[in-house]
Amino acid sequence: MLKKFISYYKPHKTLFFTDMFFAFLISVFDLVFPMFTRNMINVIIPDGNMQLLIRWTGIMVFLFVLRYISQYIVAYYGHLLGVRIEHDMRRDIFTHLQTLPFSYYDNTKTGHIMSRIINDLMDITELAHHGPEDVFISAIMLLGSFSILMFIEWRLTLIIFAFIPLMIWFAIKKRKRMEEAFMKARKKIASVNSQIENSISGARVAKSFTNEEYEIMKFNDRNAKFASARGESYKVMAEFVSGVGIISSALNLIVISLGGYFVYRNIIDLGDLFAYTLYVNFFMQPIKKLTDFMQQLQNGMTGFTRFQEVMGIEPSIVDREDAVELESVEGRIEFRDVTFSYGNDDEKVLSGIDLTIEKGRTVALVGPSGAGKTTLCHLIPRFYETSSGEILLDGVNIKDVKLKSLRRNIGLVQQDVFLFTGTIRENIQYGNPSATEEDIIQAARNASIHDFIKSLPRGYDTYVGEKGVMLSGGQKQRISIARLFLKNPPVLILDEATSALDNETEQMIQNSLERLSRNRTTLVIAHRLSTIKNADEILVMTGNGIEEKGSHQELLDRGGIYAELYRAQFRDLQ
Repeated sequence: MLKKFISYYKPHKTLFFTDMFFAFLISVFDLVFPMFTRNMINVIIPDGNMQLLIRWTGIMVFLFVLRYISQYIVAYYGHLLGVRIEHDMRRDIFTHLQTLPFSYYDNTKTGHIMSRIINDLMDITELAHHGPEDVFISAIMLLGSFSILMFIEWRLTLIIFAFIPLMIWFAIKKRKRMEEAFMKARKKIASVNSQIENSISGARVAKSFTNEEYEIMKFNDRNAKFASARGESYKVMAEFVSGVGIISSALNLIVISLGGYFVYRNIIDLGDLFAYTLYVNFFMQPIKKLTDFMQQLQNGMTGFTRFQEVMGIEPSIVDREDAVELESVEGRIEFRDVTFSYGNDDEKVLSGIDLTIEKGRTVALVGPSGAGKTTLCHLIPRFYETSSGEILLDGVNIKDVKLKSLRRNIGLVQQDVFLFTGTIRENIQYGNPSATEEDIIQAARNASIHDFIKSLPRGYDTYVGEKGVMLSGGQKQRISIARLFLKNPPVLILDEATSALDNETEQMIQNSLERLSRNRTTLVIAHRLSTIKNADEILVMTGNGIEEKGSHQELLDRGGIYAELYRAQFRDLQ
């Protein structure tokens, strides 16, 4: 764990060593000052040597200026180092999240993921900066002050250092409790983030059901649990800090009492005691720094542990070493004895599916919810991995194809359209980031959305709101179709793309989809059977798999499941 953490310093080693060098200078300046004070009290002032006094004062002023400059560099560049390491970690975890399959997002709350990316990494900045710096300075100050204290009065020093094992024992004892408490608090804030994300996303639903108070109650419950966990962690930390404080105060009392006795017995003089007192305080500073470091370490390493938990999740769907790039895809799709289940082999969603879809043909999938229609389609771009069997595209097993190459050749239009926060132009251009303005406009024309966009005050620069909330369902759907026109994939999957729309909007979008589907292999998942009457083939799926195949008229003439579904819908429309 520590080795992995240290590896993030390598790209920024110049910044790191600059920080450490000036931190070292600060330590040296701090160690020099008490010796100067001792020399002033014991020698220069008693001798009345004003010239030497002025000279040494000038030297110390110069050193103070250097210390100020060093402090500035440490404060600025040290924190800059922490920020850059946090940036690198956030980049790595976000990049890694892009490699994880749908199953990870199916089982992980969005708020928890955001907590890993944001909250957990915030404290790593402080640890990355202050951790090595505090340990380095503390080591110098401890060794330096110990050497000088031994030089001034070794007997008093040995008495003081006898307390060090006690402080180490106390720190080790409290460290485990602090680690557990801070980890518990981390998990609770992730739960709070998840609740906030869920409540904000569902704000319209909450208001429509007048459940604002219920949402507040749920939030308050999780927020209270977080506050309790956070309070417990600070309780343990307070025990640690106060315990170290008691030991520190005891050391100061010993120095003053025994030091006074030693002056009384003429073992040391007053200048030595004054310098000794300063060095003891300098000796206590690194101990206090180490106390703060323990808190930073617990916060930072707890966050880094949670960061590593995500980074340690191996992508279950990856490219094989000999994976190939697809070229000139025609779109012939084959399912050979395909079986699939969501993690539980006893609950198969698909079993023994054999299916061939010739290039350029439109195949519709109909049937009850839960029959596996969407799952079957999601297996083609490898959003999920088959449990057994194989799927071929143009005769090539999709597992032998590079993921990006495979998905680049497949387009998906879903019922629940997702638009990114931004402008209409940005959302259309998402289909092909290198597309020109002319390409974007042509795609919008093909999707029958150009005229609407031009009627808006800001045209293509119109802000769509979060998840496209400023637009209607039909408008969002046509924008999603426009970006697929830009992508121009040879294989198209339409997952109930018009089922949530009114008849007039549905017909408009249906026309756009027909243009989009032209000369492409198209799979259509449909609830409204009237929209797939012209499909080349219709597959009727149930829990038993593919029950019926044929054209619209053939299935009606057969009088089976499809005919019953069609008659039921037809009766509903009367």
